[in-house]
Amino acid sequence: MCATKVQHSPFATISVKWLLPFIGHMGICTSSGIIRDFAGPYFVSEDNMAFGRPTKYWMLDVAKVYASGSNAWDTAVHDASEEYKNRMHNLCCDNCHSHVAMALNLMRYENKTSWNMINLCLLSLVHGKHVSCAGFLKTWLPFLMLLGIILTVALTINLR
Repeated sequence: MCATKVQHSPFATISVKWLLPFIGHMGICTSSGIIRDFAGPYFVSEDNMAFGRPTKYWMLDVAKVYASGSNAWDTAVHDASEEYKNRMHNLCCDNCHSHVAMALNLMRYENKTSWNMINLCLLSLVHGKHVSCAGFLKTWLPFLMLLGIILTVALTINLR
């Protein structure tokens, strides 16, 4: 019913997108499918993700919310979004992944309150699905090209 959405943008910084393609930008949708994402300092966007359309998604189950129902889901997403409208964006410590983690903690998804940006990143890597072949390529092709260049240079230097 609801999903966290991960997207990879051609406008993202090279260091993040190309070196760590599994991180990406993350948002969480309401039960009606409206995506909310912590897009920058004091700003949570609504159905207009900061870097464009998602390339990957992780479908979550509203039945795993502790207080069952889509109302509890929507309330948690709303409350987390309202909180993050008052926060400064910090790339390493308080970011879009933290916003989604707060929503999951507020709704006690899977009866847990230990959601954080690290486990969300890893779980979205494991459970996430690409929206299409093009989504897969947008996510992984720059990383694979950079890796190929690094390996080519390393092998060239070592073969001399």
